[in-house]
Amino acid sequence: MRIHYDARLKDKAIKLRNNQTFAERLLWKHIRGRQLDYQFMRQKPIDKYIVDFYCSKLKLIIEIDGISHHGKQGYDQLREKRLKELGFSVIRLDGYYILNHINESLEVIAERIRTISGVTTP
Repeated sequence: MRIHYDARLKDKAIKLRNNQTFAERLLWKHIRGRQLDYQFMRQKPIDKYIVDFYCSKLKLIIEIDGISHHGKQGYDQLREKRLKELGFSVIRLDGYYILNHINESLEVIAERIRTISGVTTP
């Protein structure tokens, strides 16, 4: 499936990849290279947005809410609604939570992956 996006976002996505937050770097360290059995991309343009992490096979988006999201809850809700309308599943994680609870954060992601992929755990 080809994902359409505003081509003007490409340069901004590259800049964001090169200037990740601590929480983004920490999470990326644990999900890159198919460590969760699926490939993720960083700072992926989708539609008119740039998402923090994206797995194309699962149509799964991971968004990290850090200080840049404070006061933007309305915008974030509209953004998430639009992404869901396009058929994506969205996980929102707090950056502070990731920094202090990386294993629990990874379990949230792994559980969503199991749900989407239909894999059940005993």
